[in-house]
Amino acid sequence: MKLLLSRVVIQPVIIFVVALILSYVSRKIVYKFFAIHKDKSAKKRKTIANLISNIVIIFIFVIALILILQVYGIDTASFVASLGVFSLVIGLALQDLLKDFFSGIMIILEGQYNIGDWVEINGFKGEVIASSLRTTKLKAYTGEIKIISNRQINELINYSLAKTTVIVDVSVSYDSDIDKVKNVISDLSKRLINDSKVSRMECLGMETMKDSSLVFRIITIVDHSDKFPITRLINEELIREFRKNDIEIPYNQVVVHNGKKL
Repeated sequence: MKLLLSRVVIQPVIIFVVALILSYVSRKIVYKFFAIHKDKSAKKRKTIANLISNIVIIFIFVIALILILQVYGIDTASFVASLGVFSLVIGLALQDLLKDFFSGIMIILEGQYNIGDWVEINGFKGEVIASSLRTTKLKAYTGEIKIISNRQINELINYSLAKTTVIVDVSVSYDSDIDKVKNVISDLSKRLINDSKVSRMECLGMETMKDSSLVFRIITIVDHSDKFPITRLINEELIREFRKNDIEIPYNQVVVHNGKKL
């Protein structure tokens, strides 16, 4: 009687307690593996850690249930077989969703992009405004929003992983003093580096000679998100400095000559 009591009561309790302990330990290991810190992708990594730990816990308790059923003399072979068939059917029905899920995990683990990054995915360029385990949302400069399934991300360019080089060409008249133009641009560069988000700004010198102007090339190093604001700022400041220093900015002119009768 005692042996029977031990078999039908104590063993299932032991199996259940062991399952609880394994669940607790596995959750700790998963969270430690993902090392959740306070950064841009912390929430996404926490989501993945929760999902993986839940999958592991479900697996542990399924094994525990099978062991408990065996204790009571129930044939678990048919149960396991039906469970495998059911899992296969579910897997086939949700294979696209699973592909999105695992692609989303790899995107996060590899740090391919974060929310706020400027990227180009499959030819569409925009800012990452949302990223889940299933889809990624991009917003273009012009306002369009594109939703892309993670499994369909084949080509990716992340412009935010490194600084962007911006080229600004400025034209002056042929009468301008070349050294004076370069000095004015150099002084402006030093001021903008100190007062704005420009990390580097340099005048490379005269780039080309056009029909009515000399073209000087300026390069700047900025974050991609600041590319257009900084370009506009540089253009505005160049006009102010050129006017202040009497450097002529050429514009198209039409010269009309009065002909004389022969």
